[in-house]
Amino acid sequence: MLLSAPFLFLIASAVLAFIPQRLRAPLMLVTPVLALISIIGFGTGNHGVLNILNFELVLYRIDNLSFPFGVIFCIAAFLASLYAWHVRDLTQQVATLGYAGAALGGVFAGDLVTLFIWWEATAITSVFLIFARGTPAAMATGMRYLIIQVLSGVLLLAGLLMHFHDTGSIAFNHLGLQSTGTWLIFIAFGIKCAFPLMHNWLQDAYPAATVTGTVVLSAFTTKMAVYTLARGYAGTEMLVYIGAVMTLFPIFFAEIENDLRRVLAYSLNNQLGFMVVGVGIGTELALNGTVAHAFSHILYKSLLFMSVGAVLYRTGTSKASELGGLYRTMPITMVCCVIGAMAISAFPLFSGFISKSLILDAASKNSYYVVWFCLVVASAGVLSHSGIKIPFFTFFAHDSGKRPAEAPMHMRIAMIITAFLCVFIGVFPGFLYSILPHEVSYKPYTFSHVLTQMQLLCFALLAFVYLMKVGLHPHELRRVNIDSDWVYRKGIPSILPGVAASVIALNTRSREWALKRLERLGIQVARYASPTGPLADGWGVKAMVGAVVVLMFAILLFNLWPNA
Repeated sequence: MLLSAPFLFLIASAVLAFIPQRLRAPLMLVTPVLALISIIGFGTGNHGVLNILNFELVLYRIDNLSFPFGVIFCIAAFLASLYAWHVRDLTQQVATLGYAGAALGGVFAGDLVTLFIWWEATAITSVFLIFARGTPAAMATGMRYLIIQVLSGVLLLAGLLMHFHDTGSIAFNHLGLQSTGTWLIFIAFGIKCAFPLMHNWLQDAYPAATVTGTVVLSAFTTKMAVYTLARGYAGTEMLVYIGAVMTLFPIFFAEIENDLRRVLAYSLNNQLGFMVVGVGIGTELALNGTVAHAFSHILYKSLLFMSVGAVLYRTGTSKASELGGLYRTMPITMVCCVIGAMAISAFPLFSGFISKSLILDAASKNSYYVVWFCLVVASAGVLSHSGIKIPFFTFFAHDSGKRPAEAPMHMRIAMIITAFLCVFIGVFPGFLYSILPHEVSYKPYTFSHVLTQMQLLCFALLAFVYLMKVGLHPHELRRVNIDSDWVYRKGIPSILPGVAASVIALNTRSREWALKRLERLGIQVARYASPTGPLADGWGVKAMVGAVVVLMFAILLFNLWPNA
């Protein structure tokens, strides 16, 4: 098991602390390659099966569902490590490998106990990518992120225990919403998948991480959650509607957001919605679409975060209001960003087209016409806020006057490889389709499908141009937009002083009342025990002794009662 992919990452992360700095970056590149070879070498089946305290733990399960996630996680770890070649911070390097290994462990876990261990490990390792930025805001954000991620783990553990109590099994297979335990597990998965009203940790945390940390964060946690939903809750119809809402609500916030990394975080939530819809439909076509879209999404979303991160690295800002005109000095970064934008917008010949279309077709074939329409609207929306807004306001729009140097060589190589994969998968979808969980007979490049998609994209482009011309498109302003995170950013802090004052006042009044009652009781006892009081009489002493006897007898019965 030490040669399994998760443990290779963990061993490498531990070794980093004991080797010279010049060897750390090469080790980070080699580890994902060895892990991918390990995944292929182990082959399908249950590996590392342990029996502990009558529990059967399956540490390493490779099957048709976990295999493609394992492959893309290794690719993402390699690309992120190459992008972060310049990083000398040991904390970030250890956290990156540890986080990738924990995510792989979660994907290959064959039981709920093993899943819980890796689930919490992803939270503990990933938070250091936020802390590593070192600012007070990053530290505060990291603590919020950690609390929410640990809460997800607590719910998973509680659900696991209840499920075991009900069924006597800890196997991680299809669960369904059949009991309180499976509901708790479902909510735990939903938190990591950023369900509506549970999503703000994503928009809060990812932009707060380091330049390279954001790229790493975007690849693993949410896609591991998509995998667990596909494993445990495929065909749960509620997910169809949850996913539809996820695709729609981020559009507005992404349009008005100024921080481009937050725009991408909202866009990430939008894309997760497509995957959740696929899981909810639950057919072979839909699940293939979910896995394919997760695979494609990790690539093009990483590419977009890399592009914006390279701009942040060179200019010190990712605010749209402070950028523009960078195509002059960062042409390679610009081209890679445009490729990522076209992929996420599902242009034909790009990866997003051949994955998103599977989910849309599954929704249509299963008569989810309203949901299908929501997905089409969401596709137009993502073109606007990620396909157009990100490259336009970063590299074109107004001239910011900034003339930064092109991204460092290793960043450019990482972006070029990722961009190549986005195009390659789009042109040759068979390579991705061949590793999906079920056999694929779907043909993405039909005349009607390509024509329909191009009409949608052209309409969205024309709408953007029109809104810009007439001045109706939201201006890029220096502001921070919040949605449901108002609860913990504004709401709770605003009421806490009042709540605290009320509790203190109630405590003070309670103490005053209790002291007055005790004072009155003391006066009465003093009178009762005085030389002229009732205890001075013989009958008072006898009554007191009798009361003590009765009390002792009652205590004896109380202690003996459980053994009766």
